[in-house]
Amino acid sequence: MHHSFFKQLRYKFFEKANYANALSCLSEMERAIPDTAGKISIPFDYQGKGFFKTIRPMQAPSEIRELYRRVRELQPARVLEIGTCHGGTLYLWCKASLPNATISSIDLPLGHYGGGYPVERVPFYQAFKQPSQSLHLMREDSHADQTRDKVRGVFGGEKPLDFLFIDGDHTYEGVKRDFNLYSPLVRSGGLIALHDIVERPAQPDIEVFRFWEEIRETWHGEAIVSDSPDERKIGIGVIVKP
Repeated sequence: MHHSFFKQLRYKFFEKANYANALSCLSEMERAIPDTAGKISIPFDYQGKGFFKTIRPMQAPSEIRELYRRVRELQPARVLEIGTCHGGTLYLWCKASLPNATISSIDLPLGHYGGGYPVERVPFYQAFKQPSQSLHLMREDSHADQTRDKVRGVFGGEKPLDFLFIDGDHTYEGVKRDFNLYSPLVRSGGLIALHDIVERPAQPDIEVFRFWEEIRETWHGEAIVSDSPDERKIGIGVIVKP
């Protein structure tokens, strides 16, 4: 019992130091890259320790770079992300959005895709936002009606979303549910993006491509797919909501 107590105390001490180092590292990188466009490199280059080891996006660099460019051009005031994972895309949406934007990210603890993030990372993710932004981290099931209702509350009831990024449950039924629940909350002219739209035979449980093929013509969707031989071609589907 005595040994366990000191082991836990030592563990907390090191994670506290790791958190301080993570904030310091992130601040230093941001000072070195003051322009918003250049900040695309930060989540890929950042390296930390412990709970704060990485914020690297799961997307192919060229694919997420192009989406980041489009979101920066949009300058959204209200952003919803489904699937937080390492936090890399959340970091980018904070930088691409208006200085007073409201941003929310939903992630399911112990979820199959991404696996959720430990609560220890919450303060670190909160450090991504700009001083006047509001960031809401929801550790919830995105498929639940109650979660959709909470999202509405976060964004002020009837105020529509400018940008929706869907990268949570990758099953056909899962991504369809996320799209059907949250795409109605997006304004006309707003952006909806879905990750993992390229079929991956080695991972048959990833079925976003099936849903994307169903909706891309009706919704006039555009595929962002890397043409680099050095990157995985995973694909991001982008829709400008009619």
